[in-house]
Amino acid sequence: MLNKTNALIYLLAFSSGFSIMGIELLGGRILAPYFGSSVHIWGSIITVFMLSLSFGYLLGGKLSINKPSLTKYGLIFLIASIMVLPIALFAEPIMEFIFAHVEDSRYGSLLASTALFFVPTIILGMISPYSVRLLVTDSEHSGQVAGGLYFVSTLGSALGTIITSFYMVLAFDVNTIIIGFASFIGCLGLLAIVIDSVANKEPVYA
Repeated sequence: MLNKTNALIYLLAFSSGFSIMGIELLGGRILAPYFGSSVHIWGSIITVFMLSLSFGYLLGGKLSINKPSLTKYGLIFLIASIMVLPIALFAEPIMEFIFAHVEDSRYGSLLASTALFFVPTIILGMISPYSVRLLVTDSEHSGQVAGGLYFVSTLGSALGTIITSFYMVLAFDVNTIIIGFASFIGCLGLLAIVIDSVANKEPVYA
């Protein structure tokens, strides 16, 4: 039976997958005015996201070893939220600087993708392994839990791709969507911290 804490973790994992793919998709729109939208631009974006997610999975797994808690889990979301904001706030000057100093659009787009997305995606990548650690209570069911978690997270990624590309970009500008993702991720982190705090609060007796 799925308890409330586990349901929250699945919800947050779903939301992180949604946000990661939404931000990755918007990366193409952010880089396009300076470097175009050819296949090597998307190759740069995908490479940076895959590398940063791999580092995030590694770091998240290591972090989960030391007294995992819902509060620490929420802090990952809060840090990710803070790291995503500079994409909206500083993308333009970063793009202009790199465009002016790197002539080859292949390497320019790779450098720009790294500058904008590498750090926030590492933090977001930490969420999946930490989620698994919080959900697994015994080794016998660890494979089943991991499979369910990655199913939920990947489903979120698919919906994030569709909703961002089909609807969000038609209704809002890119910076507004990025700020919306950052705010959404931050609110989820605060929710996890508050729920953990309430659950662990000891009753006060007169």
